[in-house]
Amino acid sequence: MRAALRLLASVQRSSQFLEPGAPTGLTGLFTHPSPRTTLLYVYHSTLEKLKQFPEHSVYRQSLEALTKHRMEIVESVRPAGLSEWQKRVEPIVDQHPEAFRKVELRTPSGEREINIVWKSGTKDSAELEEWDDRNPDYKAMPEGIKSKKERAYQKDLGRDFIAERAALPHIESEPSLTAEQVNEIESKIGAGLMEEVIQVAEGESELVDTMLQNKVWEDLEEQPQEGQWRYHERDTHTGKTQAP
Repeated sequence: MRAALRLLASVQRSSQFLEPGAPTGLTGLFTHPSPRTTLLYVYHSTLEKLKQFPEHSVYRQSLEALTKHRMEIVESVRPAGLSEWQKRVEPIVDQHPEAFRKVELRTPSGEREINIVWKSGTKDSAELEEWDDRNPDYKAMPEGIKSKKERAYQKDLGRDFIAERAALPHIESEPSLTAEQVNEIESKIGAGLMEEVIQVAEGESELVDTMLQNKVWEDLEEQPQEGQWRYHERDTHTGKTQAP
């Protein structure tokens, strides 16, 4: 159904490629300019974070399996000219680590693949947090000597990220997937449009940070009473219907 919505939204365009920024058919969701690179990078980052969880963690086991499965699907669909593009841009990327993130992967066939992602400005979005005095973890900045975090935050308020981004070296975009290739990935993953899959992947990556911070694999400080959750199990509070 969602693929049909995208097709309906782009029916007037005869190109075999999806136009970045074009409507997908879902309100507020627009065609991503580089979905393949973005997904591979997010999946790789998620897998790296999961390595900090103990191997017996059920959350780690389930998310690793799902992430690796979807990652293999995305890796298996390669746009035309990808290898040539990687060779052209790799020297520039190596010379400017402050501007690009480079993730090297191995395809299921063992072939080396480079995925390049722009850094957000020159600072990770996770490092540049919004100062929110409504958050109980934050305190109003007192008068006098500022902490290192407060000074960094105040300095970033005066930065011109647009100018910084314009001054960074330019590389050509990764070759685009055709509309047919995008549809192939969406069909194999079976979780909606590529843009929806990206949103879910990014949300899961953020959730991993929260789960890691709270060490969810550890035992509860107070153990639940015996039978505490029994009411919520299936077929324990609703009688079974018998055929006449």
